[in-house]
Amino acid sequence: MEIDRVEAFVAIVRGRGFTRAASALHLSQPAVSRRLDLLERELGAPLFERIRTGVILTEAGQAFLPHAEALLASMRDGIEAVRGLEGPDRGAITLALVGTLASTTLTGYLRGFREAHPHVQLRLRTALSDEVSALVRRGDAILGLRYDTDPHPDLVAKVIHDEPRVVVCSPRHRLARARQVEPAMLAGEPWVGFPARAAGPEEPYGTSLRQCLAACGLGTAEIIAIDSLTAQKRMVEAGFGLGLVPESSVDEELRARTLRVLRVPAMRVTIPVALIHRRRAYLSGAARQLIEVLSAKPAPAGSPRTPHGH
Repeated sequence: MEIDRVEAFVAIVRGRGFTRAASALHLSQPAVSRRLDLLERELGAPLFERIRTGVILTEAGQAFLPHAEALLASMRDGIEAVRGLEGPDRGAITLALVGTLASTTLTGYLRGFREAHPHVQLRLRTALSDEVSALVRRGDAILGLRYDTDPHPDLVAKVIHDEPRVVVCSPRHRLARARQVEPAMLAGEPWVGFPARAAGPEEPYGTSLRQCLAACGLGTAEIIAIDSLTAQKRMVEAGFGLGLVPESSVDEELRARTLRVLRVPAMRVTIPVALIHRRRAYLSGAARQLIEVLSAKPAPAGSPRTPHGH
């Protein structure tokens, strides 16, 4: 079985059709179709069902996909192992992470790593937690930073930080100068948060607001769905609602006094942040050093501090 045929199969899956697969592989569509035909002959079963909107995996395709992805990941591991012979400060590392973890604090850690390893190419990809895990399992990313651990047997997951979240409001809010706020005082207040996902696993970060409100007897509160953390902060600044955000993500706004932190003891919540990699992956010296950097830091998305604004 030739690797390029397996690559074509996986490219069709990820591109959801032949057009994007051909573009990704820099091939013509007939060439991609030919590779798939040869692979299906080798396997003795069709891997896709052609439908009007594209293709869907057959039962055989679903059974073959995880093995195909593992094969390609293993091949990339072999390439990295050979490159690793050049020295620990060579090669490339792809880090997949949830976008809300890309705080200025984490950026500083990564910048320090890059300065210490100028010949290592550090690539970043953002995705939701379950997508981060998928990228790592497929070998498209060497390391991943996600919310909560992942029990998948092909992954090693280590919680490296419990990220604190704080309630924020506009400086003009009626409770902005309150020394302490009880949940009952927030009755009727609208909130700004991430929308619920229509399909796929819920993002732990997105569900924590709804869970927290329900636990405080505020389960019927209106939530204005905004799918960007930056946009959420701007909406809170403008007085459209309250927010429950990562403490580290509002450093600049608190310094500029465009947001204030409400002390709500009943809504003190944290979310575990996990560093993941494939269990059988080849980890270069540089990748192991990056793991040490991220694991040693007390807070890849910011460290617990006394809330500002009081």
